[in-house]
Amino acid sequence: MILRPLFRFVRDDKHIPFMRGRYVGLATSAILSAISVVLFFVPGLKLGLDFRGGIVVEAQTQGPANFDRLRQVLAAHNVSAAGLQRFGGDNDVLIQLDTPPAGPHQDADTQKLVDTVRNAVVEAQPGTQVLRADAVGASVSSELFRNGLLALGLSLAMILVYIWIRFEWEFALSAVITLVLDLTKTIGFLAITRFQFDLVMVAAILTILGYSTNDKVVVYDRVRENLRKYRTMPLRELLDLSINETLNRTLGTSMTVFLAALPLAIFGGQSLSGFATVMLFGIVVGTSSSIFIAAPLLLLMGEKRLRRSKVANG
Repeated sequence: MILRPLFRFVRDDKHIPFMRGRYVGLATSAILSAISVVLFFVPGLKLGLDFRGGIVVEAQTQGPANFDRLRQVLAAHNVSAAGLQRFGGDNDVLIQLDTPPAGPHQDADTQKLVDTVRNAVVEAQPGTQVLRADAVGASVSSELFRNGLLALGLSLAMILVYIWIRFEWEFALSAVITLVLDLTKTIGFLAITRFQFDLVMVAAILTILGYSTNDKVVVYDRVRENLRKYRTMPLRELLDLSINETLNRTLGTSMTVFLAALPLAIFGGQSLSGFATVMLFGIVVGTSSSIFIAAPLLLLMGEKRLRRSKVANG
């Protein structure tokens, strides 16, 4: 007796001709990625504390926060350039300000400024609890930004090498081009939503790249199996067949991860909601790109050489 799942996204005998829309998919992806590149420069990313440097203080007041009183007390302590905003509930306050100018005593001046803000917040509304106070200097933030970009670049390079070794260069190149398109769309999403781009977002992007790569490897494995199984089938039909055969698994995995991240996006608070929301966006983009971008690129690159070489090797 063969056990079948209770729910399937599509019927097993359903054949969707995905490759018919390959040009529309590639054109749409290219346009969205081009727009995302423009958004990277204008308005640009909203850099977080890790990458732009500065001081962040999170406090929780007893009762609703009185922002006018907070500004008055901070100004009385010569802290006039502070940015105040509410996050979470009415009694949660986020204070952001620049670090003192570079100099021989910058670290001491930064710590003094943090202590001043701490005392001012408690003075403005007695009973206030300071939950977090972080400071990152300009030199450290620049180094973190370079390291974050280096991590993204190295991840793409390692993915290229891995897929090249496991499959053939057509698979590797189409996968990396697709991942770059996924990456640019994610950057555009960050620029539009104005989520802070920090080390947490770098971790989210790396997670998206890993998930998207795994999703494409699943499809590529089936393509490779079918290349050996159907020796004379045109590559366009073979890709449609492979995608349809793995579609339930692809959608099932994506839905599972999506539903796992959704509560974090809704209830995770400021620290986790941005990460989870970007993850949700990346899951949708990565899943769709495996079907509408990676497969059409593989068809364009390997329609003649890949199919002919497989027949010859048989």
